[in-house]
Amino acid sequence: MINPSVLYRYSLFDGLEEAQIESVLALMEFTTFEEETDIIKENGHNDRIHFILGGRVMVIKDEVLLMELKEGDIFGEMEVMEVLPVEATVRTVDATRVMTLSVDALGKIYETDLKTYSFILMNLARDLARRFRRLNVKVVKESPPTEWS
Repeated sequence: MINPSVLYRYSLFDGLEEAQIESVLALMEFTTFEEETDIIKENGHNDRIHFILGGRVMVIKDEVLLMELKEGDIFGEMEVMEVLPVEATVRTVDATRVMTLSVDALGKIYETDLKTYSFILMNLARDLARRFRRLNVKVVKESPPTEWS
């Protein structure tokens, strides 16, 4: 079992008390993936948020590297929020250990502790907004200036 204090490094758990984190931790699963393994595949199905405990992964869309994630980062949250096919492949760079929180586990949290569920969803929305802002900055830096007529 993992120490609940480990979850404080993930912004998804900001504002939660230790007892709330312990109840969420009890619903999480742990997996280790070997080097160069696809954890989720573009156009496939994903029903869980993945928290990287150790190792690194690449996020790849149409064979283009979008970003690299490491310990303390999460992925898979977009498909949990919007049940659509996976937008990008997530492939391990080296052996990677993750813990996951499934849609079903989120449903259990909703049914048993609405306050914890609300904190998690608010934090998830903040994380997605931060990621969107970073991508906006990247697009602006890499795009040619627009000429106005």
